[in-house]
Amino acid sequence: MSVTTYPPIMTRAGFEAFILTLPKATLVRQWRDDSVAKIGGKVFALLDRDPGEVWLKVSEMAYELLTELDGVRPAPYFARAGWVAIGAESPLSEDEVEAYLREAHRIVAGKLTRKVRAELGL
Repeated sequence: MSVTTYPPIMTRAGFEAFILTLPKATLVRQWRDDSVAKIGGKVFALLDRDPGEVWLKVSEMAYELLTELDGVRPAPYFARAGWVAIGAESPLSEDEVEAYLREAHRIVAGKLTRKVRAELGL
């Protein structure tokens, strides 16, 4: 039986610490006590279980490319909105997962209204 090794970004402590480095990002515990990352009240990523998968919003092109990889799947309930679930089995490095999290933050922040972006100073 193989034991899955989770990179720090796929643990609650690592995920939450990283999310709080992003401009104006907030964290809530929602659903099954998942760590849910938001910007301006909109979800851009979450940690499904601890340790577990990182679910996040990606571009259409990234969605097509990432879902071809082992250990990356369309995120349940969120796939129609262009979300993927990245598991510990994926070939992505921790730096790459963090880069995708930064991009998810940017994509969702960019969809906020001008007013909300101004209120957040973005």
